[in-house]
This record gives sequence, C-alpha cells and structure tokens, in this order.
Amino acid sequence: MLLHASDSTFLIVDMQGRLMPVIHDGEAVLNTAHKLAQAARLLDVPVIATEHHSKMLGVTVEPLREIVQSTFQKMHFSSAREPGFEAWLPAARKTILVAGCEAHICVLQTVIGLADMGYNAVLVSDAAGSRKPSDHHAALRRARAHGAEIVTSEMAIFEWMETCEHQRFRDVLRLVK
Repeated sequence: MLLHASDSTFLIVDMQGRLMPVIHDGEAVLNTAHKLAQAARLLDVPVIATEHHSKMLGVTVEPLREIVQSTFQKMHFSSAREPGFEAWLPAARKTILVAGCEAHICVLQTVIGLADMGYNAVLVSDAAGSRKPSDHHAALRRARAHGAEIVTSEMAIFEWMETCEHQRFRDVLRLVK
C-alpha cells in the first residue's frame, strides 16, 4: 500500500520543550519531523500535534509549533484513549502518519490505538525518538506486529507526490536535499 496525500494526516505526538532535550538524537528527530511537516503543508496534508500534560512538559517545540494547524491536549499516553481525540482528527482521512516522542510510549500506544480504531496507522521511524535507541527499535517492532506500516520521512514525501511532474515537486525537493 502506498500513501496518498489526499487521504493522509501527519500527527506529531508530544514533541515538547521538556522532553526533546533527553531524546537520543533529538535534534535529528526534530529536524526530520519539521522537514516532513513542511512537505505535508506543501502537499495539503493536515499537520496536527498532541501535547501530553503540557503544564509539566511544556508546549510543542519550535519550529514545529508554528507549522502545526491544531493541537490536542492529553493526559493519556495513548492519544486514542483521550476523550474527543477521534472527533478532533481531520474528517475523511483514514491514513495517519505518526511521529514524535517517546516512540515506545505515547507514539506506540497512539499507533496501536489508531489501528484498533480502523485507521491506517503509519509510524515514521526517523521522525520518532526515545531516550534509548533500544526502546526506539522495540517500538518499531511492536508497531509492525500490531499492523502498523513503518516508513521513513522520505518514503512518505515521495509517495505523497507520486510523480516528478507534481506541481510542488521542486519545492518539496528543496526540503529533502
């Protein structure tokens, strides 16, 4: 199954001020999520985010905060368990690409919850992070075992565009290079 921009939403989970500094390769994870968010906006894919207990963990970090179109506050580790979450998701889009932190906690539980709700849950491996690499790897294995697709940010970007003749190809290509 290939991704289609018209059916996709990009969900950034809990990339917040007090959490990002402790994430392994956190700067690379943040840069990748930002690149994917920029591409998503160019390709008309909604970019949304969650914030877990923002009084304790802070708000979504820059430069993501300025590109996110809507933010959902939560206390559950799985966004899918939070009342109102499904109604908050963009309507008529059944593929949710998930990035964020921590991969083995809130990202994984959200991905599993989305799959259980009937969404095509896609974990973006290079835009998700954990404090320890071993937890990140375990999250990818478990997400796959629960039916989630595992992609990289560039897989998503080029699948969304479908062709080098896409009207935004050159703009998106600048982000990738």
